[in-house]
Amino acid sequence: MVATREVPGYPEIASPTRSATTHRTARPWWRTWGPAWLVMIADVDAASILTGLESGVAYRYDLVWFLLLLIVPLFFVQEAAGRIGAVTGKGLGELVRENLSPRASLALSLPVAVADVASYIAEYAAIGLALGIFGVPLYLSLPTAFVFHVGLIARGKYVWAERVLLGVSAVFILTVGAALMMRGVLPYSPVYFSTDPSFLFLLAANAGAVVMPFMLFFQSSATAEKDGSTVRSVRIETLVGAVVSELLMVAFLMLGAGMPGSANLFTTSGVAAALATVGGALLPYAFAIGLVAAAFLALVVISLGSAWGVVEAVGLPRKRAVWLYAVESIPAVVVPFLYPHPLSLVLLMMVALVFILIAPGVLVGRIASDARIMGRRASRGFWRWAYWASLFSVVLCGVIAVV
Repeated sequence: MVATREVPGYPEIASPTRSATTHRTARPWWRTWGPAWLVMIADVDAASILTGLESGVAYRYDLVWFLLLLIVPLFFVQEAAGRIGAVTGKGLGELVRENLSPRASLALSLPVAVADVASYIAEYAAIGLALGIFGVPLYLSLPTAFVFHVGLIARGKYVWAERVLLGVSAVFILTVGAALMMRGVLPYSPVYFSTDPSFLFLLAANAGAVVMPFMLFFQSSATAEKDGSTVRSVRIETLVGAVVSELLMVAFLMLGAGMPGSANLFTTSGVAAALATVGGALLPYAFAIGLVAAAFLALVVISLGSAWGVVEAVGLPRKRAVWLYAVESIPAVVVPFLYPHPLSLVLLMMVALVFILIAPGVLVGRIASDARIMGRRASRGFWRWAYWASLFSVVLCGVIAVV
């Protein structure tokens, strides 16, 4: 039987996954701000930042048009994930377990969690690289980052972590703005297209950076945790976050434009020298602060998304995810000591994530369109078409790069 709940402005939203006695008081959209914004800013993680820099080094401003175009699929794909959490009060892993099977939920969440280990490695390596610009050695920077990473969630309350991460996101945006002011805007064309394999590969890498699998798990679960979220609040926050996210990617592309093609952006000395060449002595330090903030934010959000997905798949409450959240990052702290330049693999990782996105992307689309689960808030007409077109366009970019 389909239960209903009353939400101001959205009467009788059907939701079979909620109890008929469950009541979540709707709040103004600014009072529920957090989940969509954080997942969008975390999307601009270390791998995405280096992808943007590499794009700028190789093609200057030529990909600006493409990055701005990616706002469209980013919004529609993430809107569906957030709407699922707002309407059902449950995360993606939990819904798949209840509506398909526990086995299907595990088959969905475990590959994403395993793939996310590569992201953790990139984030820790980026923190080590950035703090290296300030002279902090790896044996201090990485363990310290791990302690802060785990300690933020050790309290067990998402709301507390969200407040801290909102502050981190503000630091990130301010330092990127400062770095871009130091670099300046150059008279390059923002529109260009080529069938050259290297150009198509960068298109695919940037498309892989726009919607990553962890984002679907995090936004659905975090929105479910956020009492009072409505479809309207999810859409407003997701749209604003999508625009800011891609503008940040444009900023990093602009930072990379004009750097020498021989610059090694995957080492501390290489990225510091390249930035100083184009923006002066202070630019490397502004970039480093922003990179630490971005990587730390992504570490927490990616880890939560993965851990929530797994515990939901096995039928445990989300608060039990803290142990998995802590353990899954340990290998990522060790790898940068054993393999000195893991960031050199980020472009390949971005393309691979396009294909890992397919399974959770398809399931989000199915759940968002299922009236038995979503009731009157199920995707229909334009929203359904826009979601599937967005998902298809992102995956197509990956296929083109491989072919």
